[in-house]
Amino acid sequence: MSSEPTRRTYDATGYWYGSSASERGVAVLNALRRYRAAESDMRRRTRDSMKMNETDLAALRFLVRAGRKHEPVSAKVLAEHLAITSASTSVLINRLVASGHVERLPHPTDKRGVLLRATEGTHAEVTDTLSGMHSRMITAAQGLSPDETAAVVSFLEAMTAAVDVDDHALAEIALAEARAEAEAEALAELEGRLPAAAATA
Repeated sequence: MSSEPTRRTYDATGYWYGSSASERGVAVLNALRRYRAAESDMRRRTRDSMKMNETDLAALRFLVRAGRKHEPVSAKVLAEHLAITSASTSVLINRLVASGHVERLPHPTDKRGVLLRATEGTHAEVTDTLSGMHSRMITAAQGLSPDETAAVVSFLEAMTAAVDVDDHALAEIALAEARAEAEAEALAELEGRLPAAAATA
């Protein structure tokens, strides 16, 4: 006698679940999705407040962090961090220099080289805009117990690994392996027939 199929429910977020364990997992994924939505809204508010697009804001954050660590940043380094072309980087730098957020400095060892630095005003603006949020985030994180911290870190690392998989590439690899296996079997079968054919010739 076949057992009744597990009843599955589809919730508004798009996740399927059936057992109570799966429902717990969905609750976690829903919370993670709400966090991502809240973070996206925060980034939009920050862009609106500073009157910048996402790439400009990412460039400023990178330059501010580098400045605090006293790390030199060239146009090439900035382009690599933002994953944009050198031409797009030049346009971005010109825009941020014109707005007073970034300044060009002579390279200390390369006479033709130029380094980039966020201005003091930019440091203050970014701090005023983001310091409150960062303080609330670190307070929430520090409120975890050691065991909770380990569990959260482990979960987020597992989630990172889960979404970092290229399923299309895996499917192509599996297809290529299946083809290679089929070709090997066909070749082995052909080689097995050749001695028999030679004996009857």
